[in-house]
Amino acid sequence: MSFVESEERLALRKAVSDLGKRYGHDYYVKKAREGGHTTELWQEAGKLGYLGVNVPEEFGGGGGGIGDLAAVCEELSASGCPLLMMVVSPAICATIIARFGTDAQKQEWLPRFADGSVVMAFGITEPDAGSNSHRIVTTGRRDGGDWVLSGQKVFISGVDGADAVLIVGRTEDARTGKLKPALYIVPTDAKGFTYQKIDMEMVSPDRQFTLFLDDVRLPADALVGSEDAALAQLFAGLNPERIMAASFSTGIGRLALDKATEYAKTRSVWGQPIGAHQGLSHPLAESHINIELARLMTQKAAALYDAGNDMAAGEAANMAKYAAAEAAAKAADQALHTHGGNGMASEFGLGGLVLASRVGRIAPVSREMILNFVAQHSLGLPKSY
Repeated sequence: MSFVESEERLALRKAVSDLGKRYGHDYYVKKAREGGHTTELWQEAGKLGYLGVNVPEEFGGGGGGIGDLAAVCEELSASGCPLLMMVVSPAICATIIARFGTDAQKQEWLPRFADGSVVMAFGITEPDAGSNSHRIVTTGRRDGGDWVLSGQKVFISGVDGADAVLIVGRTEDARTGKLKPALYIVPTDAKGFTYQKIDMEMVSPDRQFTLFLDDVRLPADALVGSEDAALAQLFAGLNPERIMAASFSTGIGRLALDKATEYAKTRSVWGQPIGAHQGLSHPLAESHINIELARLMTQKAAALYDAGNDMAAGEAANMAKYAAAEAAAKAADQALHTHGGNGMASEFGLGGLVLASRVGRIAPVSREMILNFVAQHSLGLPKSY
């Protein structure tokens, strides 16, 4: 057992960090404020193989695990370019297709995930379902050899830049008549598929959308993998999602902490840097400790997942996501406070980081639902919901 990453992983982190810093936080914010996308960074990261480190080698990927992809996500976030679609496209969608897709689906999609030439969004949340995915009502019905999909999704990231959306729906069980989960690949140019942007306070190039599926006709091979294995397929994507969300958060926390410590070193009052005062140095040190602890749990979750231990990975991934979100939120808040009035100025970019750090406490699953999970599954307490 080792608590230290391999030389290969550390080299990957260094290379990705160098790439991210060439673009930097100013580039990211500029693209967001202009309503643009971080397309140049995404494409370069794809060409260099960073977006496909977890895709099997036979399909042009790096053949690594979710831990490698999480490292890429964290380093880009820490360098000022938190790419939300990394949590979605190569982590959730590519993982599900690699593990459960048909041979034809793998051939069609995985090489493009590997080089970053395709972006796939993920649609699970619905207006009346929220955290309770058992209440999803988006439904696929058979019509001859096709599927016809109808429903609505909300808070779906990056649809305007995506080639397709992996939609979580339901089908009717022919034997019982009950609805069971199913996953469908829906091209964004499919007839009957429309989307509407949700106005958000957060400044991000990865925007949120409401999706409308009005009798969207899909070919038979739009269904991912087996119709009877959809629940397993879904959770195969949700554990990587939580691991990636944790890395997204620790990266943001590191970015905020770097800004705060640099300011605390250079801003002088009464003849010495403000970082010399324990009222500032101790909270920053505490933030560093919390971020490092969250990173360690994230690496544990990734190692368990990559080893095929889905049950233990689920517990660790939830804990990692919780710890990372809390650490990032506290680090961003302390960074703003360290800057004083300057923390409110756009020049320092901290207001956006404070709001971005809150994402991890809400999505893809709220901190309260994670606490419910740990209370029930880790501690054996009665189910509360």
